[in-house]
Amino acid sequence: MKYYIIAGERSGDLHGANLLLALKEKDPEAQFRGMGGEYMEDAGCTLFAHYKEMALMGFVEVLIHFRRVFKYLSAVKKDLLAYQPDALILVDFAGFNMKMATFATKKNIKVHYYISPKVWAWNQKRAYGIKKNVDKLYTILPFEPEFFRKFDWEVDYVGNPLLDEINKFKPDEDFLSRYNLGTKPLIALLPGSRKQEVDKMLTTMIALKNNFQNVDWVIAGVRNLPSESYELAIDAGIQVVYDKTYDILLNARAAVVTSGTATLETALFNVPQVVVYKTSRISYAIGMQLIKVAFASLVNLIVDREVVKELIQGAYEPESVNAELRSILEDGAKREKVLEGYLELKKLLGNKKASQETARLIYESISA
Repeated sequence: MKYYIIAGERSGDLHGANLLLALKEKDPEAQFRGMGGEYMEDAGCTLFAHYKEMALMGFVEVLIHFRRVFKYLSAVKKDLLAYQPDALILVDFAGFNMKMATFATKKNIKVHYYISPKVWAWNQKRAYGIKKNVDKLYTILPFEPEFFRKFDWEVDYVGNPLLDEINKFKPDEDFLSRYNLGTKPLIALLPGSRKQEVDKMLTTMIALKNNFQNVDWVIAGVRNLPSESYELAIDAGIQVVYDKTYDILLNARAAVVTSGTATLETALFNVPQVVVYKTSRISYAIGMQLIKVAFASLVNLIVDREVVKELIQGAYEPESVNAELRSILEDGAKREKVLEGYLELKKLLGNKKASQETARLIYESISA
């Protein structure tokens, strides 16, 4: 079989690569082409385009770079038609990928969508458009199948791919000694994986350092960002450790985490956290008009109550983060309540292997 797969950011690239490897087990003769990054390329996908050209965030940022987005959209459409795959596999990246789904459906190419667009968060009627243009939808959040039933659509909950990734994780036994850590409690700072995120989040994270004694601070850095993204932290004496997020979380006492996938990863490592987020004023104002869910973090959304504290936009300032961080750093009722919430979260997620389950469903659908 021939598969065309599209992922538009680092996490999608990782999950796309794992899905690709699982499909190879089902279909040893499989061929892959598409848009992604190093993870997918290493797994055997021929890249037509790299996602880094499209890693944008926020409404304003997307509008500013509209021409670039349109250029890549047109190019990927042409490449898809030239390749003529047995299936188009879309991984997250809703704004771009839903346009590809509509295009592919018109061209009679079967569309399989892994990691559903978050239509439950805003403009829920978009679910009708997904139903019209997607043949099979594979969801990774346990409440999503019930949501889509409102639109008379049965979709598959395949488990969460982070569970697969964490189960594969092999700790670095020398991590603490290599980075001169281990004598003090470790606070992990996760400012995000996109340049725009890090630029917005890092200054306040750095400001926390002066209010805590006898702790170590480590920023979970990512190498796909330019090194100057972390210069302010290094100048402030905060260590940046690249591409070792799971080792950092494994050894962390508490964390300050930019809202996104990392909040769920942090919870699965049982690290009490403060969830934070900040974007441009215009993007935030637009978002507040559109978003209809009660929480920003995946942890709170899945459990459907506040398990971790969220400090968003104007609330994201050093004094507020300091207070919340202190309340979870020491043993006590607040920390215990967070850890109890994490147990509830894990029960809701279940133990399905998302990559293998999705690969099975895709292959069976195509082969039928």
